[in-house]
Amino acid sequence: MIETPRLKLRLWRDSDRAPFAELNADPEVMRHFPATLTRAGSDDLVDRIERHYERHGFTVYAAERKDSGEFIGFIGLAAPEWEAYFTPCVEIGWRLAAKHWNQGFATEGARAALRYGFEVLGLKEIVSFAVVGNVASRRVMEKIGMRYEGEFDHPRLPEGHALRRHVLYRVGATDCR
Repeated sequence: MIETPRLKLRLWRDSDRAPFAELNADPEVMRHFPATLTRAGSDDLVDRIERHYERHGFTVYAAERKDSGEFIGFIGLAAPEWEAYFTPCVEIGWRLAAKHWNQGFATEGARAALRYGFEVLGLKEIVSFAVVGNVASRRVMEKIGMRYEGEFDHPRLPEGHALRRHVLYRVGATDCR
């Protein structure tokens, strides 16, 4: 669906489920999330991603390396189903297997997803958020031109949870021209 020089961002295949489950079970990948996922939990997430696509016509796409055909995680757009002061909105997000970090894949794919959101979907604004301490994701947000707006407490995490505090970044369609 979306191509970059090194990546294909495409709809999910059944063959993506095993490597995605491996990625979601990795404590390093999931350190900024409440917990790692079991295979069943990871498969449930894929099912929700696919339902999101059916409902909205966009999703967080399976990210595949062009040079090897290897599934490396996801990159794309989603509409959060919870309420906060900035919802409803469309967010951009990514989750890649650790062996593919620090190679520019998240930034490359996210730039393409932003273009898709603005040029194809006609969105006026896209947001992104992460745990305050997720410096790597914040760096990607800044590299793709997003502006730091502030912090908020994630409504799906209980008060006092170590990961509850999040940062919010925004970018408008006119900012990317």
